[in-house]
Amino acid sequence: MTVWWAQRKIANMTGKAAIDGLDRGVLLEALIALAEAAGDIVWRHFVEGATVTIKPDESPVTAADHAAEAAILAGLAEVAPHIPIVAEEEAAAGRVPDVGGAFFLVDPLDGTKEFIRRGNDFTVNIGLIEQGAPTMGVVYAPARNALYWGDATIGQAWRADRAPDAPRAAERRIAVRDPHTPPCAVASRSHADPATAAWLDAGGICDCVSVGSSLKFALVASGEADVYPRTGPTMEWDTAAGDALLRAAGGTTLDPDNRPFRYGKPGFRNTGFVAAGRYRPAPLRPFIRD
Repeated sequence: MTVWWAQRKIANMTGKAAIDGLDRGVLLEALIALAEAAGDIVWRHFVEGATVTIKPDESPVTAADHAAEAAILAGLAEVAPHIPIVAEEEAAAGRVPDVGGAFFLVDPLDGTKEFIRRGNDFTVNIGLIEQGAPTMGVVYAPARNALYWGDATIGQAWRADRAPDAPRAAERRIAVRDPHTPPCAVASRSHADPATAAWLDAGGICDCVSVGSSLKFALVASGEADVYPRTGPTMEWDTAAGDALLRAAGGTTLDPDNRPFRYGKPGFRNTGFVAAGRYRPAPLRPFIRD
């Protein structure tokens, strides 16, 4: 799918209605189209090689990050011009809008380090926040041919196979599962730490799958794992789309005190959290330092 095609499709959808005017089904389909288009851009950079630079915070950024984010921003400006957008690379450049009841959180390439080392766990993420909660999200992993999306307000989530620059295959509903005994956790490949290990040990969780980016949320949402603990800091654009997907699939994300995880925090920074399906997690607070 080209960016031009996605933008044309979105332009044809406008005027049908919005979160404050947009029909939710129309908006979700537009977000899916944009994630697909951005994923195609990321994939082309992956195949051809992308220039890497280092940001002031010493994290890497590539030409793929910038190009995919530009495509998503242009599309969102077409379909929902009145909803503010907080995007990773825009924020890194100091361009952060004021946000109110509804805003988008965009991570055009989650797992940049994985992308650079030629792994396959990188994703494109677009999430919608309403009144502090993630309600709509799309996660696309082009190297895995895996596309996920959901709307938490109707409690429905889906997955479809979709190779870069190819049509989307038939969709299927996904949902969280009843917890296994012992539960299976999913954790980060690049952010493993003693606090996470201690929390897992305290809960008797000995089965742990390591995977990168927002795919951790997707594995819980699709019933392939029971819980995803994160003790270290993240940014809200890292988690919004996957969190919305999980909630749409019947799961929940909790803060370190086991309260509902909220968005629109100062600096859009997250502390620890636990994302779970039907598994009931112990509080994370005793295991982390803010």
